[in-house]
Amino acid sequence: MKRLKISHILNNKDFVYALSLFVFIGFICISFYELSKAEVTVVQAGEEMTVRTHANTVEDVLNELAIDVGEHDELSHELNDLVNREMKIEHTIAKKVIVSIDGNEQTYYTTSETVEEFLTEQDIELTENDQLSLAAHTEIDDNLVIDIEKAFQVTINDAGEEQQVWTTGGSVKELLAEHDIELDELDRVEPRETASLGKSTDIEITRVEKITDIEEEKQEFSVVKRNDSSLEKGKEEIVSEGEPGVIEKHYEVVLENGKEVSRELVKEEVKEESKEKVVAVGTKVNQPKATTTASANAASDAGTKTETVSRSGSEEKGETIYMKATAYNWDCASCDGRGLTSTGYNLKENPDGVVAVDPSVIPLGTKVWVEGYGYAIARDTGGNIQGNKIDLHMSSKQKAESYGVKTVQVKIVE
Repeated sequence: MKRLKISHILNNKDFVYALSLFVFIGFICISFYELSKAEVTVVQAGEEMTVRTHANTVEDVLNELAIDVGEHDELSHELNDLVNREMKIEHTIAKKVIVSIDGNEQTYYTTSETVEEFLTEQDIELTENDQLSLAAHTEIDDNLVIDIEKAFQVTINDAGEEQQVWTTGGSVKELLAEHDIELDELDRVEPRETASLGKSTDIEITRVEKITDIEEEKQEFSVVKRNDSSLEKGKEEIVSEGEPGVIEKHYEVVLENGKEVSRELVKEEVKEESKEKVVAVGTKVNQPKATTTASANAASDAGTKTETVSRSGSEEKGETIYMKATAYNWDCASCDGRGLTSTGYNLKENPDGVVAVDPSVIPLGTKVWVEGYGYAIARDTGGNIQGNKIDLHMSSKQKAESYGVKTVQVKIVE
């Protein structure tokens, strides 16, 4: 019985020894296995992770870490590079960027950190006049949208003075405001202010102004011829010299870019009245002695004597007078509104061939011929029609207002 116990004890010791040896060898193997691993650092999105691996290639390491490398991603090593100790693998994930240039969109993938780096990477050149929707130092985020408006030149012709300016679009009004170009009320601009700018747009500005131009014009004096019975017929004598008057004519003048394009008479004012020249015309005729022709006719019951006396004389028809002429219409402010003249003649029904006169110069009912008016009859008078003046009736107020003041020949017909 004792022998069995001793043998049993010996067998237990062998087992423990064998087991310890096995564990020791296993520990040595595991330690050697672990020590044989390479230590690799992987950097992704700014985060570092260190792993110990028996992977042979960079691709194997990334697969162990379940890291997918996209087509546009940036990797510090080739996928088939062999792993070595203390290797550092950097993986930068590409981000999607949408670039719109003048409305035309294009999609890019980049690993650049800022907008400026991205534009340089993609060879997208900008001038100082181009407009970029983001600051150059803006960090790139996934699905970032960058708007670029390319500048172009526009010619502005301002009243003949040209300048070329840069713009990225907008309206004509906005461009003019940007360059402190103001338009006055009458100025014109082509194309209109609300029009959109394009690369072929040229802006024409026409500066328009209205001014009043006052011109003085001499008014010829009228010549009045008055019959003088004390002066022999055929002779004339100047009673008083005439003096020209002065009329101020007010014109509305339109200037475009400093050049006159239209002129319209808006008002006339008599600055100095003219003084008529008075000429005495002799009408004295030396009368011949009367002659008597006697005829005696014998009659059966009585005798009668008949005497005929003849004298030489002349009519004053055909006399020409220079007179100051104005015009009026029956529908004037100072008229009675019925259209009747001072002699009761109805101008509404018969507007043509009627003149107003001073009866002391031309008796009412006289038929006259007026230069530029034609034949007429003196059927009216007026408070301002005194002396060597005549007022011509016109068929409309417009014609009367536009007639003005003129010196005309008036010929006495009958």
